[in-house]
Amino acid sequence: MIRRTFSSDPDPMVPSRRHSPLAGAVWMMVAGLCFAAVNSLSQYVSFKLGLASTQVAFHQYLIALICLLPWLVRHGLRQSLMTNQFRLHLLRVLLAVIGIQLWLWALAFPVPIWQGIALLMTSPLFATLGSALLLKEQVSRARILATLAGFAGAMVILAPWTDEFNWASLLPVAAALFWAGYSLMVRYQAANESSHTIVVYLLIFSTPFNVMLALPEWQWPSESQWLLVAASGVLTALAQMSIARAYSVAEASFVQPFDFAKLPMNVLAGWLVFGWAPPGRLWLGAAIIIGAITLLTHLEQRAHKPVS
Repeated sequence: MIRRTFSSDPDPMVPSRRHSPLAGAVWMMVAGLCFAAVNSLSQYVSFKLGLASTQVAFHQYLIALICLLPWLVRHGLRQSLMTNQFRLHLLRVLLAVIGIQLWLWALAFPVPIWQGIALLMTSPLFATLGSALLLKEQVSRARILATLAGFAGAMVILAPWTDEFNWASLLPVAAALFWAGYSLMVRYQAANESSHTIVVYLLIFSTPFNVMLALPEWQWPSESQWLLVAASGVLTALAQMSIARAYSVAEASFVQPFDFAKLPMNVLAGWLVFGWAPPGRLWLGAAIIIGAITLLTHLEQRAHKPVS
């Protein structure tokens, strides 16, 4: 699952043309529902039906690309491919693909969806650290404290001091780290590249990267496996279009909080499909992470607010 053109943060690449709060909220909720279904389908086909997570990633995102091709062509595919940052695009997409693979590996292990999706929300926290260390941005003390609080919330969810802890629980955290790297590269490249160029290279390059990772343990999906993976690919495409639509009809600062609805949606999906009920510490840890991200978002918006 990658929100924001395959990531879980608000898309800085899609400009808002007009502010329609209701439409933006609805589109973001549609995206959340689609991703909850994608996660459950991916976990079921890998954990229950035995299809390797690398195969799931390849087929799922290939189908998503096919579904999105008409949208890409309509927005000028040839023009979007013109770039002077070819190597940077390769590196950015590689980071995204590694995040995808780690996330699907976690689902196949299996890491319960309630735990995985909550830990995945730490991506903006890693992005804050990366912006200070790699992009040399000024990070206030308040942002540092909010980031540390967010990671404390992740520790509450991981609970490494309990007998339930498993090393596989760290896979969603690793995925969040790589997706944070992807987000930082988007921020860096957006100064010189159009949003469509960034999206097109992500969608096109993710397929060959995924196929290279899938080849060593290649297997043709069975009919039931194929149907579920195909459904997840179609829903992935729909989710991406819904996110783009949400950020095109409403202000990013308004629709971003609706992204947090993905947590209860995924918890519900995990309970319906696998019967996994989260412990109380999930909600405590998630509340801390969401509070930290909300504060970071507010501080960043205030820092970039033009001085009148």
